[in-house]
Amino acid sequence: MSFLPTWNVDTPFIHEELVRDRIRTLHREAEHQRLVSGLQRVQRARRQAERASARLRHAIARLG
Repeated sequence: MSFLPTWNVDTPFIHEELVRDRIRTLHREAEHQRLVSGLQRVQRARRQAERASARLRHAIARLG
């Protein structure tokens, strides 16, 4: 014997709300991922700038 859920007037609305909620969740997750990616780019750029600065200091020290 299988269980079949009762279909009523509210069922389409509930399904629609679940879909909307999932869409909102996906949008929030995408925004979070964009923020994380941006932060990672900034951190990578900072490390590159620090390495370049260290190379420049070493080069200047060798000249002096």
